[in-house]
Amino acid sequence: MVQRLHLVFGGELVDPTKKVFKNVDDIHIVGMFPDYQSAYDAWKSEAQRTVDNAHMRYFIAHLHRLRDEEAEAGPTEELGT
Repeated sequence: MVQRLHLVFGGELVDPTKKVFKNVDDIHIVGMFPDYQSAYDAWKSEAQRTVDNAHMRYFIAHLHRLRDEEAEAGPTEELGT
C-alpha cells in the first residue's frame, strides 16, 4: 500500500489575498495525516473554527508530491541533512 502523507498547517496572513504569514513562529501545525481525506477533515475543522478571522488560513501540503524516489539526490540529501 502506498502511503501519501499530508501536512495540515495554518496561521494568520499579512493580507488575506496573499499567502504570506504574519509571523512564521506562530504557524499552527495541525498534524500529519496518512491520506487526503483525514487531512481534509482536519483542515475543514480548523478552517471552520477560525472562520470569523478573515486573515486566518489553513492549508494542506501534499508531502508525497515533494519527493520523487526516481530523481537524483539533491545537494542537501548528499550532505545528509
